[in-house]
Amino acid sequence: MGHLNGEVTVTKAGQILRETGSILLVDWPSKDVPETLARAGYTVMVRGGPEPDNYWAYEVRDGEVVSRRTGQAPAAVDLVYSYRPVEELPGIVTMAQRLGARAVWLQSGVASDGTRAPDGCWMDQAASQAARAAVESAGLAYIEAPYIADEVRSRGSGE
Repeated sequence: MGHLNGEVTVTKAGQILRETGSILLVDWPSKDVPETLARAGYTVMVRGGPEPDNYWAYEVRDGEVVSRRTGQAPAAVDLVYSYRPVEELPGIVTMAQRLGARAVWLQSGVASDGTRAPDGCWMDQAASQAARAAVESAGLAYIEAPYIADEVRSRGSGE
């Protein structure tokens, strides 16, 4: 990072997380994402697939993160995190608006060298601009970096 845009993004990401209590994950690169968010105290819901009843809650019980099928979408969330292709973003933005979310956090899963990486957040400039426009034109904040689990961990585990 080190350049101004990266620093601004991190600040914005931290601000969004401070104002967030509930997060809907639309797919994820590894269990690190739902488990880290649940351990940090967020209400974590996961959309597990295209079926209308494929929703799960991730919760900490007896020190372990467990998932349970809820079978229905949450009534509302503060943040929608997406690990889906940019082409699916319009539908995700519509869902985020319907759920009253304030932001969409899109993770590409691509490293800066173009390889797949569970914590990758690199996007080419055209895709990044298109994604930002789709989210911000809907009145929502847009985040594409840093990796959400790293950002949550950087906030400290003493909460």
